[in-house]
Amino acid sequence: MCGIVGYAGSRQAAPVLLDGLEKLEYRGYDSAGVCVHNDQGLSAVKAKGRLSVLSDRLEGGNNLPGHVGIGHTRWATHGAPSDVNSHPHLSDTGKIAVVHNGIIENEARLRQKLLRKGCTFYSETDTEVVANLVGYYYAKLGDFVESVREAVLRLEGSFALGIMCVDQPGKIVAVKKDSPLIFGFGEGENFIASDVPAILKYTQTVAYLEDGDMAVFDADGVVFMDSAGEVVERKREKITWEISAAERAGYDHFMIKEIFEQPKALRDTINPRIKNGQIELEGVELSAEYLKGLKRIYLVACGSAYYVSVLAKYIIEKHCRIPAEAMMASEFRYCDPVVDDKTLVIVVSQSGETADTRAALVEAKQLGAKTLAIVNVVGSAIAKAADQVIYTWAGPEIAVATTKAFSTQLAVVYLLAMQMAKTLGTISDEDYNAAVKALEQLPTDVERTLCPERVERCQYYSSVYCANHDAFFIGRNIDSGICMEGSLKLKEIAYLHSEAYPAGELKHGPISLIEEGMLVVAVAGVDALFDKTMANIKEVKARGADVLCVTVEDMEPNAAQVADNIITVPRVHPMLQPSLSILPLQLFSYYMALARGCDVDKPRNLAKSVTVE
Repeated sequence: MCGIVGYAGSRQAAPVLLDGLEKLEYRGYDSAGVCVHNDQGLSAVKAKGRLSVLSDRLEGGNNLPGHVGIGHTRWATHGAPSDVNSHPHLSDTGKIAVVHNGIIENEARLRQKLLRKGCTFYSETDTEVVANLVGYYYAKLGDFVESVREAVLRLEGSFALGIMCVDQPGKIVAVKKDSPLIFGFGEGENFIASDVPAILKYTQTVAYLEDGDMAVFDADGVVFMDSAGEVVERKREKITWEISAAERAGYDHFMIKEIFEQPKALRDTINPRIKNGQIELEGVELSAEYLKGLKRIYLVACGSAYYVSVLAKYIIEKHCRIPAEAMMASEFRYCDPVVDDKTLVIVVSQSGETADTRAALVEAKQLGAKTLAIVNVVGSAIAKAADQVIYTWAGPEIAVATTKAFSTQLAVVYLLAMQMAKTLGTISDEDYNAAVKALEQLPTDVERTLCPERVERCQYYSSVYCANHDAFFIGRNIDSGICMEGSLKLKEIAYLHSEAYPAGELKHGPISLIEEGMLVVAVAGVDALFDKTMANIKEVKARGADVLCVTVEDMEPNAAQVADNIITVPRVHPMLQPSLSILPLQLFSYYMALARGCDVDKPRNLAKSVTVE
């Protein structure tokens, strides 16, 4: 979950590295460091804390000369955040410098072997093992690239590596296995990075490294080699994102910017896939014969993507009449799932690199299932590994707490469910046409929901409730999935203890925790269950709870008779109501975090792309 950037060219490397690391800080911000090759050899500067600490130490990179370098922003796995544990790590000889994203699973065994051979270690990290292992082979072989190859053969786990050698002043070697790494092509300069935003300012032409790949590059060019050491070509791809998409563009935080980007993200996701009133998902082939033969659909994901999967279960079962089950990817491989060729496994991931989700995908394929990925990042590991893929086209999402990726994943679920239902014949033409028309209107409905009056109301309620220490979210049916996501947002960025329960389950135990003044957020967007949700609100009110209710506009008078405070959203097609109900919960969490003095874009202990198990 760390961020890597590397540069070789005619510019001063340190400012370029710091600029790239700033765009990658969502991947980890426990510490940061850079290493530049200059007249002094390999000059590394590292600092615990946010990137700004390192930048200040380097005066924006101006006091560290050199035209080739590697940089790193860290999310700690091995060893607590400290200057010593920060990357880059040098071999004990000082000849090799390494930055690393991932986990070396056999680092303890390798460390003991290297200690017996006389190597010295200064940090607690698994990355220093890589540096010393490359250094060990370099001392034996005297060939930088071959030393890297020999070391990598002995590494177990996941890794993206950027490596420099003191005796090869213009050269960087990059290696990828199970962790994201891209190569950027420039004019008289070249780059590596964990993600596109790091280098978007300098180039929009990239190649996605494949597992086992090694890239050996300098300012003038690159040679790609596969795991067997054979020279290979890697496809150049053009990034269509605008540079401004990875900038705050006048907003105080990326999160609030991305909340307001949801209408555009939804248009980009939905509009190209509806043609002449029909849903067309290019590259997705799910025939009627195949769908009718399915015994089960698994929806596998982590975090917010898992809550999209919870919603998808309701939507797919209702409209397609196929049993569907949402499963946490971190548990999927270990529960001995019932999977065969009559199973469709849909995996959902913003980054397309989520380690647990990727592992679940591999497991599902080995068991014979057809796999379909819903991801945002083109060329990502999950996108490549899945049998079929649907991209969300949300653009870069920088804030750790997802907003527009969640909304676009949910939009893809709507599109997929409607196409499957149409193929199966489980939906009437009238209902299908109504759903498609509502989907086309959804971006505008989201725009209406994000009006200034509603934003101000969310901000006001955050000031009312920001002193609370606990919260419950309750809702029924599809609303319960939105409650899970709303509760997670409050945990992630406002550090408020929060739990989400199906409203009917509260009285089966958790209601014992309700105390005077406790915040309960109730979502009531399902018409058929509105009265039951109001009854549940009365139950918590009777125990002293203070209830904030999110409901549709025309139900406000009824809800106001029960709840203490109301936030309304427009009424839309029932299937799409969750896409509006989530918006005030995103805003409420954002303003709660501000009111509580939290760092919205970089919540403690979290990182955006979880590339380790």
